[in-house]
Amino acid sequence: MGASLPPKEANLFKLIVKSHETKQYKKGLKAADAILKKFPDHGETLSMKGLTLNCMDRKTEAYELVRLGVKNDVKSHVCWHVYGLLYRSDREYREAIKCYRNALRIDPDNIEILRDLSLLQAQMRDLTGFVDTRQQLLHLKPNHRMNWIGFAVAHHLNSNGAKAVEILEAFEGTLEDDYPPDNERYEHGEMLLYKISLLEESGFLERALEELYKKEPKIVDKLTYKEQEVSLLVKLGRLEEGANIYKALLTMNPDNYRYYEGLQKCFGLYSENGKYSSDEVDRLDALYKSLSQQYTWSSAVKRIPLDFLQGDKFREATFNYIKPFLTKGVPSLFSDLSPLYDHLGKADILEQLILGLEHSIRATSRYPDRTEKEPPSTLLWILFFLAQHYDREGQYDVALSKINEAIEHTPTVIDLYTVKSRILKHAGDLVAAASFADEARCMDLADRYINSESVKRMLQADQYYCTVHKPFPLLKVALAEKTAVLFTKDGDQHNNLHDMQCMWYELASGESYFRQGDLGQALKKFLAVEKHYADITEDQFDFHSYCLRKMTLRAYVEMLKFQDRLHSHAYFHKAAAGAIRCYLKLFDSPLNSLAEKEDTSKTPSQKKKMKKQRKAERAKKEAEEKNEESSSSGISRSGKRHVKPADPDPLGEKLLKTEYPLSEATKYLKLLLKNSPDSLETHLLSFEVNMRKQKILLAFQAVKQLQRLDAENPDSHRCLIKFFHKLGSMPAPLTAAEKLVWSVLEAERPSISQLQEKTLSEANKVFLGKHEESLMHIVAVAEMLYTLEHTKKLEAVKLIEDSCNKVMPMNGALGRVLEWKLKDCIAVHILLEKVLIDQDAALRWKVRCAEYFPYSTYFEGSRSSAVQNLLNNQDSKAAVNGGASHPEISQGANSFISNGKLEAFKSLTISR
Repeated sequence: MGASLPPKEANLFKLIVKSHETKQYKKGLKAADAILKKFPDHGETLSMKGLTLNCMDRKTEAYELVRLGVKNDVKSHVCWHVYGLLYRSDREYREAIKCYRNALRIDPDNIEILRDLSLLQAQMRDLTGFVDTRQQLLHLKPNHRMNWIGFAVAHHLNSNGAKAVEILEAFEGTLEDDYPPDNERYEHGEMLLYKISLLEESGFLERALEELYKKEPKIVDKLTYKEQEVSLLVKLGRLEEGANIYKALLTMNPDNYRYYEGLQKCFGLYSENGKYSSDEVDRLDALYKSLSQQYTWSSAVKRIPLDFLQGDKFREATFNYIKPFLTKGVPSLFSDLSPLYDHLGKADILEQLILGLEHSIRATSRYPDRTEKEPPSTLLWILFFLAQHYDREGQYDVALSKINEAIEHTPTVIDLYTVKSRILKHAGDLVAAASFADEARCMDLADRYINSESVKRMLQADQYYCTVHKPFPLLKVALAEKTAVLFTKDGDQHNNLHDMQCMWYELASGESYFRQGDLGQALKKFLAVEKHYADITEDQFDFHSYCLRKMTLRAYVEMLKFQDRLHSHAYFHKAAAGAIRCYLKLFDSPLNSLAEKEDTSKTPSQKKKMKKQRKAERAKKEAEEKNEESSSSGISRSGKRHVKPADPDPLGEKLLKTEYPLSEATKYLKLLLKNSPDSLETHLLSFEVNMRKQKILLAFQAVKQLQRLDAENPDSHRCLIKFFHKLGSMPAPLTAAEKLVWSVLEAERPSISQLQEKTLSEANKVFLGKHEESLMHIVAVAEMLYTLEHTKKLEAVKLIEDSCNKVMPMNGALGRVLEWKLKDCIAVHILLEKVLIDQDAALRWKVRCAEYFPYSTYFEGSRSSAVQNLLNNQDSKAAVNGGASHPEISQGANSFISNGKLEAFKSLTISR
């Protein structure tokens, strides 16, 4: 480095390198300028100056200088290495690898370049190259422990565990008998545990167990030692020894569910699906009774039997389990027991038990089997549990009466208000749910969880504001954002939510903006989540050298496996699906037509309000950015500016101006197809995107995947009928490629069982015959009936409306229906209004659903907060009486209300 310079300048060059390593960038620049003053074309100095400028956020100058340095000295490994470092800082890893390889052609034994190359190969999962590079490093420096370990890990990642074991054993052969010293005992123990896990993974179980016993004195982590031992013993079939070790582990941690699961396996009493024979249940019951006598303080040993016990034994065990929790007042009791609702008959037993306890406490203030009195709070927690129980069962009236009684009993318990908010959300009253969530938040302003719950409810409530109060939905989002930033740092509050990777908020607000039709803001939120996942992927880079140095090898390999499946996470799936839907909507209704549609659907006063609101939002964003820039414009001692880049597109307007929305959608669709191939939604989106792109074979591939995953799903049926209907309406193929596509489709059609020897209409009727008791299946058939023949619109509408006669109330509870769900009924209303375009049928459906869902704000049910406020608010009554804004409502409105004819009044307001 700098060898071609005179001694004085060579020393200055070394100073540049040292200044870069110690982050004294100004000092390094000064030394570089001194050299360039005498040797303006010195390539290595130009490159190092560029690298220094890059660290000071002067990227344009940095790239110019580094490229000039490479041009002036193309045979210098330093210039190529610096060029690679520059690309690496910008996450251009493939380009950086090319630069490193060019550097190695010039200096093939440079350890620094080889180490940097190996890190990039691990990051990019170039595992073959990673093995070669780590092998070269080991040959160059065999006395360095990290090179041995890195070579072993490289072979492990490359699916060669046996070779990795050989390398680790060869490394151990180089060590002395008294190794390790005290300061390296933990790291050496971790390496030994890693080697034993490799032996287990490779199938050498006996050898792994022998090695474990042999190296026990050198393994510091005794808990992991025991877990590794019992894992090997169980796999070897030595179940009695394994059971003894699991009991020892339970003595250390009697609430670890994995230990109980392992103990059951040792006794041959474990089932993946949770189903057991009567004999197995008796044996399990006896096992847990003996364990409960040994671990009396463990809650897990009492909770686990509830999953397999039945009948009277279940009743008795549950009775004994829940009593202490109700006495102590544990709010999470219902969450703990909620999995039992998936077991046939257990929900009814739970209900009978809690109702019996409620009756006993009300009558005697005691439990049925006790003589001492319970504290008054016991009744409160019984009511709390019952409210959640009836909410789960869909009996919202009873749930609300229980939670209201609990609030009257003790109005200062915050959990009561959050549960009431949840019940109202499930019942469909999103406005009231947001109100009670905010009331709970105000009772404890220091609780972040309750604050987050309140924000969620506010964002969900926009659905009501979108459908009823169209000028105002964005105000609700602004209020939610204002509430969310209460727990961020002062100053850069909105960006702080992004920096904190607060994905649940970005997803919720993105969905809210999407419902409102603000595609720019929605896309901005969804793509922000996608960026978080890109950042998480990049964050693994620092661990490639750290984990090898600290010997956290098992955790490192697990982290890499996690990173490989990172994009299959639910949050990424939601964000990618949301972005695809935005781009589909943008393709179907381009920006200009969206603006025209928005303008024609609003009155002049509404347009004025929206314009004013958007202007205020833009001004606020600009003011925030200016404040951030002024408050963070300082320069550190190293010369690096701490300026946060201003958001060039605060409202997402540039995102809407993309020329090819389907190309953007395809980018995220490919990620979903790769990482979530078993999700129905993935292939539904694939069908929609590829049909619009006229990619017939890809669309058909999506149809086949839908049939594979769930052929009886209503959406799968829709896609199947739509595809072949579209195919039938296309012109005859002309080119050789088109003829080839048609021949493939003709050959594949007989393989679809639903269409064998049937027309599309016949297949639609057969599908209806299979699913006559399901609302959404009936609706799918009706929609396809209209799609196949527009003349059968009335028949399709009648098919949907006739499904009302098949709905059966359960337990006499209004709103507790056999087959209807609120979200499904909302989807049906949208279908009648927007697809079938029958406003009268949509109105009839809305009135009908208001009876079944009386708390729904969407359907304006009689018990929803919207209607109640209208009836109770004096200002609203005055407006109705005056009739200045809506004379068609004021006419006869008083008589409707006074005579109790609420449905007629609702019909009148809906038609408005």
